[in-house]
Amino acid sequence: MSLISEFKAFVMRGNVVDLAVGVIIGAAFGKIVASLVNDILMPPIGMLLGGVNFSDLSIALDEAGKVVIKYGAFIQTIVDFLIIAAAIFVLVKVVNKVQKPKEAPPSGPTQEELLIQIRDILKSK
Repeated sequence: MSLISEFKAFVMRGNVVDLAVGVIIGAAFGKIVASLVNDILMPPIGMLLGGVNFSDLSIALDEAGKVVIKYGAFIQTIVDFLIIAAAIFVLVKVVNKVQKPKEAPPSGPTQEELLIQIRDILKSK
């Protein structure tokens, strides 16, 4: 099998395609959540805290202010993560409730029962 055909077989496997779709949807979902946090949630929180813009919060490490620690952006990233984690948690809970539980396969005779049936058939012959 050539390298190209092996690669094609690998890419066309269902789980690889599912993963690619998940990554693309996850990236789009991340943009939506980032907008939710930046444009809707953080402005009122900043207003409640006295007009603070979290993305502007930083500590200058030098006199010129060129080297800074942007702890406000870090706080905003943590809020993004918490919202994404909560949304995914709720989504998984909903999907689990919607999915019907799989029925157990019908139970057949046990090995012992099969052996007894075979013994009885052999006895009767």
